[in-house]
Amino acid sequence: MVLISDLSLVRAAHIVLASASPRRSSILNEQFQLNARAVPSTFSEDLDKSCYTPQEYVKETARQKALEVFDRCKAPFWERHNRPPSLVVGADTVVVLEGEILEKPTSTESAREMLRRLSAAGTHDVCTGVTLVYGGSDTPHEHSFVETTKVAFRSLDEAEIDAYVASGEPMDKAGAYGIQGLGGAFVTKIDGDYQNVVGFPAARFCAELDRERLARWVDAAPTEEAPAPPAKDAAGYPVEDPCDPLAVIISDECLDEDECGLPSD
Repeated sequence: MVLISDLSLVRAAHIVLASASPRRSSILNEQFQLNARAVPSTFSEDLDKSCYTPQEYVKETARQKALEVFDRCKAPFWERHNRPPSLVVGADTVVVLEGEILEKPTSTESAREMLRRLSAAGTHDVCTGVTLVYGGSDTPHEHSFVETTKVAFRSLDEAEIDAYVASGEPMDKAGAYGIQGLGGAFVTKIDGDYQNVVGFPAARFCAELDRERLARWVDAAPTEEAPAPPAKDAAGYPVEDPCDPLAVIISDECLDEDECGLPSD
């Protein structure tokens, strides 16, 4: 378990979040102040869902995201730290109803049908797969886990469903709702980690972090002055330093298209 006393160690390790999700970044950087660098994954997320259980699917998708970003970050990390990345964190979140992964609705009618199904079922699961890829040795070390939260949905009438669909919110959300938006009014109970539904299981992440691997990376890296806080534009978004070797692989565009439509975003 990474305790509050270990946060300075995690910050010193310059971890990378393989995601464009603003909510995942917010959990790591605003809540825990880890100064994690967000590098969106370019993994195509085209795994055949029929070959996996939902839990296996999110775990493998998270793994592929993390490995793709780890490989892309190796060169700039060697340039800046004379080491491979200390830790790259990949994550993927899905809504699961009766064993089926619910995608984004393809039409307003499909959004209505998803909401009817969630309402009729009463409960569904939100599963997040997380993969931690550690550098600092000849072979990267991988560690993965899946966190599942059960979400209770209240009964919705057709007028509520129509009004919610008319708001436009369901149309870019897997499962056709967003707990952080108007869809939160439909959730009556959560069994498990709320932040997992938001998009990242922070408590489990802290419990699963390998402090010793991070410490070895920090101890072996060249001594350097603590980096200044990143500059921000007028809207409060970080402004990349063009001299930073990592800046060339970071895009403001959300490349994780599936992820950007999830309730977790």
